[in-house]
Amino acid sequence: MILAQVDPIAFKLFGIPIHWYALIIVSGIVLGVWMASREAVRVGFEEDDIIDFMLWALPMSIIGARLYYVIFEWRTYIEHPLQIFNIRNGGLAIYGGLIAGGIVVYLFTQHRYYSFWKFLDVAAPSVIIAQAIGRWGNFMNHEAYGPETSRQFLESLHLPNFIIENMYIDGAFHHPTFLYESIWNVIGFAVILYLRSKKDLFRQGEIFLTYVLWYSFGRFFIEGMRTDSLYLFNAIRVSQLLSVVLFGTALILFLYRRKKVMPPLYNKRGVR
Repeated sequence: MILAQVDPIAFKLFGIPIHWYALIIVSGIVLGVWMASREAVRVGFEEDDIIDFMLWALPMSIIGARLYYVIFEWRTYIEHPLQIFNIRNGGLAIYGGLIAGGIVVYLFTQHRYYSFWKFLDVAAPSVIIAQAIGRWGNFMNHEAYGPETSRQFLESLHLPNFIIENMYIDGAFHHPTFLYESIWNVIGFAVILYLRSKKDLFRQGEIFLTYVLWYSFGRFFIEGMRTDSLYLFNAIRVSQLLSVVLFGTALILFLYRRKKVMPPLYNKRGVR
């Protein structure tokens, strides 16, 4: 069986292979920054605030994503520690990047006396669409796929042939869980933008909490299908556990803030 599978390497620059994974991740980040910059200006921040934030958030998120992955795959890296720094072939955990990015948001907004929640609201739609794009990097790397299935099933989903053929891995076809999550994120992006357009529907922080609820709910079920999950105690899928924690925390915060916390007033630049 000869299949036209995608080459993970896009091109070579001075002999150095440039992977599709990196190009796609960067594309998602660029689109996210552009969108967040436009929204920041609309709600009273400065466009440069997003750029200044990204100068800190981007490297820290990459470190967080890699550290998260390495911690739960330490048996692999303890024998080859230098491979910790090799991220060209993947090995970045989204949840690790989100946790690190959240910490940077808190420190950044505290330093500038901005509203933490309002800044998160600006970032949320950009983050979820960047995640949707980034999952195609997993597709190019032949990773983040699900259990075995048949070609007939994949064809029944009306998928393009290049996706079907790229899901032939290790002698069998597999569920394209990368695609399931990408589609889930695109739908979530559209839902968030639609709800955000409704005047006076959301209070401060609720756009971000809606994103957390949406993403963690879908990720829980999609993670359950993946064959490359990170495990805790060799029994619990880490991302499923974290999805439950995040969903429950976001729901409690949403209900508490809706009932107890009045939306604060902001000046023109969103300062508390």
